Amino acid sequence: MKRNVEPKVLYFGTPVVLISSRNPDGSTNLSPMSSAWWLGYTAMLGMGTSAQAVKNLIERPEVILNLVDPAMVAALDRIALLTGSEEMSDKKRARGYRYEPDKFAAGGLTREPSDLIELDAVEESPINLEGRIVNIHEIGGPDSLLCALEMKVERVHVREDLLMSNDRYIDPLRWDPLIMKFTEYFAGGAPAYASSLARGWEMPPMPIPASVGSAD
Repeated sequence: MKRNVEPKVLYFGTPVVLISSRNPDGSTNLSPMSSAWWLGYTAMLGMGTSAQAVKNLIERPEVILNLVDPAMVAALDRIALLTGSEEMSDKKRARGYRYEPDKFAAGGLTREPSDLIELDAVEESPINLEGRIVNIHEIGGPDSLLCALEMKVERVHVREDLLMSNDRYIDPLRWDPLIMKFTEYFAGGAPAYASSLARGWEMPPMPIPASVGSAD
């Protein structure tokens, strides 16, 4: 039997991405997000319009998508509740968000120069996608404060051990993306880390095996 329900979130399982965008002062803002999908060389990114990344990309459309694997989960969680915007809603503040201008340092991540644009990529990311935002679409009506950003991917960097013999293919057995599922981190179908985001959203606690670590 099935029931009609209204879940708090509909994150059935999507890859985690760190977005590099340019702040007004020229520095690189790093934003974790997990509403991304690809078709051809186009990526669609779902975000809230109040995010500093969205504000940056409206004015300066150059962008890098730094894909995340399970080895990066602790660093990712360290910046999960950080924002590059000094202004935030009461709801966001109540979830535990705080302002942090240097998320690379906060997460213990390394800056890496990009090829095509003046932004810092994340060296620890196994895959980096450089490009630009070509369209921004409103989602859910003007009161939703949500949008989808359409990115044209112009350059792809992949760690060599993930490539098959023909460099046009990434080995799906070696590439293991970190997945966000209902605000929880998963790798290989199993819980990967205790999620600060889940606590901020007041989600029911999920048992995390001690062997996979816990939030700092």
